[in-house]
Amino acid sequence: MNRLLSNVVGSFVEAWQELRIHKTRVMLSLIGVAVAVCAITTVVGLGAVAQQALQEQNEQQGGRAATLSLYVAKYDGTPVDAEVMEELWTTTLDRYGIDYASRVVNSSQTVQFADGAVPVRVTAVDQPYGTMHRVRLTEGDWFGATDADRLAPAVLVNQVFYDRLGQPDLATHPTTTLLGDRPTTAVITGVYPVSTWDTEPAMYLLADTLAGLSSPEQQAANGVVPNYEMWVPAGLSEELTKAIQRDFTAAIGSGTNVSVSRQDYAAFNEDPFGSIKLLVAGVAGLVLLLGALGLVNIALVTLKQRIREIGVRRSFGATAGRVFFSVMMESIVATLVAGVVGVIGAVLIVTNPMLQGFISQGAVTDFPPFPVEAAILGLVCATVVGALAGLLPALVAVRVKVIDAIRY
Repeated sequence: MNRLLSNVVGSFVEAWQELRIHKTRVMLSLIGVAVAVCAITTVVGLGAVAQQALQEQNEQQGGRAATLSLYVAKYDGTPVDAEVMEELWTTTLDRYGIDYASRVVNSSQTVQFADGAVPVRVTAVDQPYGTMHRVRLTEGDWFGATDADRLAPAVLVNQVFYDRLGQPDLATHPTTTLLGDRPTTAVITGVYPVSTWDTEPAMYLLADTLAGLSSPEQQAANGVVPNYEMWVPAGLSEELTKAIQRDFTAAIGSGTNVSVSRQDYAAFNEDPFGSIKLLVAGVAGLVLLLGALGLVNIALVTLKQRIREIGVRRSFGATAGRVFFSVMMESIVATLVAGVVGVIGAVLIVTNPMLQGFISQGAVTDFPPFPVEAAILGLVCATVVGALAGLLPALVAVRVKVIDAIRY
């Protein structure tokens, strides 16, 4: 065991000494490997940023994994008693220890603008909704814990709404008038971005605020039926789905449609990031192949310059196995050093704020750290490329005859 360890360490030391002797040749031959490793590591690292951007976009639509959607409505069209639903909802959250949950009501409110009153799309939610759906704001803050107690309710408007008001400074606490059964002056506390095709004003209200703007009878007449969302651990989603549906069905009774299902991106069987992973793997594989071919070519050319050296070593008693392992280890150590340089370069590239902003296009709020698996992949690829590139020259070196090598 000690002899084997000594031979391995000796081969590493010998390979490093050979690299120091042939520094110029090594540098020229390993530039391609370092670039290839840097490229493959960078591609994997930037792929993680792109995947995070796509994931956050999906979470803005359907919620984080796993988000359960609860819908309750009677078959005859009559509304479920609001007090009964509120009590069931609160009891369910307490029973199962669900911290992130929100009522979601899609409605409309008439808003007074300078050029007239306009119906505006309203999404009424509870405070945890912003975290569950990664709501991004360009200005201001999401609803706070005390906003439900404000005399002048807080409202978050989209960029179209904000532009129509003339983009007032939020520090001045700009207001807008909500018309309807109970006209109210609301304070604008935040602005959220819109897509290029969204040209209509819209806003977020707290669910309790919307309930206070109109009577339950008026809400029922308008067909407003709340949807309930819960962010739960993915591993417990199936169990909680069955339990919550059972509890609500038993509590409300027959004649009621109770539906509980997952709505987040992870609920689908197919991998939503499969195309990105395939693209990253394809580009990385091509880069690695080009780097390996270049290194093999250079290794074969440089081996011809060392045939005499190999013959002298064989004449002094070096075994074929020792020569094979020595040539192989020289290539592996060299590519491993080049791999470390390439990984360092990739880390500097991927963590560059300007490049991250370009890749994410403003769609990422939680940038992932540089993936450790990308660095490991780069080093493993460098080692494998070194082994493959050194295999053929090592076989050629073993087959060299001593007398022919000395005469070379």
